[in-house]
Amino acid sequence: MLNGIDEIDWSRLGHAYGPADDVPGQLRALASADPGVRARARHELYGNIFHQGSRYEATAFAVPFLLELLADPDTGEPAELLELLVAIAIGYDESWLPDGLPVAEWRRRAAGGEALFAAAPRPGDDAYDEDEGDYAYFESLSEADQERLYAYVELAAYDAVRGGVPLFRALLTRPEPALRACAAYALAWFPEEGAGSVAALAAVAAADPDTELAPVVGTALAATGLLGVAPDAALLTDSRPAVRWGAAVGRARVLGAAADQATVDELMTWAAGAPEGPTGVPFLDGDLAGYAGLALRQIGPRHADQGFDVLLARIPAVSGIAALPVVEQALRLAFPDGPLPAGTPATELTERQRRLAEALAASPATWLIGGHSFANFGLLVGGYGLPHDPEGLASYLGEGTAARR
Repeated sequence: MLNGIDEIDWSRLGHAYGPADDVPGQLRALASADPGVRARARHELYGNIFHQGSRYEATAFAVPFLLELLADPDTGEPAELLELLVAIAIGYDESWLPDGLPVAEWRRRAAGGEALFAAAPRPGDDAYDEDEGDYAYFESLSEADQERLYAYVELAAYDAVRGGVPLFRALLTRPEPALRACAAYALAWFPEEGAGSVAALAAVAAADPDTELAPVVGTALAATGLLGVAPDAALLTDSRPAVRWGAAVGRARVLGAAADQATVDELMTWAAGAPEGPTGVPFLDGDLAGYAGLALRQIGPRHADQGFDVLLARIPAVSGIAALPVVEQALRLAFPDGPLPAGTPATELTERQRRLAEALAASPATWLIGGHSFANFGLLVGGYGLPHDPEGLASYLGEGTAARR
C-alpha cells in the first residue's frame, strides 16, 4: 500500500501552507484502523491540498495515492474519500451546475500555463519566501498569465483524478449505497470519458428497483444528463421521488427548450420545494429543490413566467446555502440584461424586478445562515445592483413608493 510515496520529494512541492512534507503522513493516516485518525487526515488534506477550493502542485501528486486507498476495500469511509477526490477535480459543484463541466474551455484557458508554472520558485529555492510562498512570482505575472497558470494547476489535479474513472465505474457495483451514489456523482464530471460512463450509469438505473437505492439511481440519471444523454421519459412516472428528480434534471440538461411538458412539470414541482431531511444525493449537498431551480434556466423562456412564480413563492421558505440557488435563478430571470446601472431608482424596476425585490425585502430570514447575516447572499443580491441587506432593500423600495405618490 502506498508504494512509491517516499520516492517523491514532498518538501519541494508546495501546498496552501508551504512545503508539502506533511502530506505523506496524512495519506498514510487514511489507512489507519482508527476512524478518528482517518477523519483528522481528511480534514487536514481539505485544508492543505484543497484549501478553500484552491489546488496546488502537491495536489496532483497526492491523487494517485488517494485513488489507491479508495480502491482498497479495507479503507474506511470510502464515500468521504471519493468526495475529496471530486472536490480536488472540480472545486465546488455549484460552480458548474446545472450545465456541467466545460472541459474544452478549461483546457483552452490552461494553454501556456505549464511553462509559467515550471518557472515558479519551489520550496527550498532562494526566491521562495517561507511566509508568502510563491505569491510574489504570481503577482509579477499579468492577469492573463495568472489565469493560465491557475487553470493549469487545477487542470493537472483534474486530470490526475480523471485517471480514476475506471475505478469509479467499478465502485457503482459496491454494496454501500452512499459509495455507489458518490461514484455516479464522480462520473458526471468527466465528459471526455462519457461514452463508457453513460453505459455504466445506465446499468445502475436499470438494475436497482429498490426504494433504498433511489438516491443512487437519481444521482446516476442526473449524471447521465450532465454527460449529454437524456434519461428515459418513462422514469418521470417512477414511484420513487429521487428517481423522478434525476430524470427531470437530466432531461432538462439535454433537451433544453425542447423539453416535454412532463419534464417541465416535474422540474417545477421540485423547484417549488423538496421533502425535508437527507436525500442521499451528492449534487449540491443534497439540495434537490435548489438543483431543480437552477435547471429552470435550461428549459427556455417559454416557461420563464411559471418558473419565476415558483421561485418567488419559495423565497420565504429558504435560508443559508439553500437560498443561493433559488435566488440566483430568480435574479437571472428578473435581470436578463445584467445588473442595474448605478443609481437606478426603484421606480424604474420592471414588474418582475420589483416583485423579486419586494419578496426579498419581506423575507429577512432568507438573508441569514445559522441565524447570522450571510455575506455570500448579500453579495449575490448586491451583484445585481440592489441593496445588499433586507433593510436597505426595503428602504430603497420605500423611496420608490413615495416617488410614485
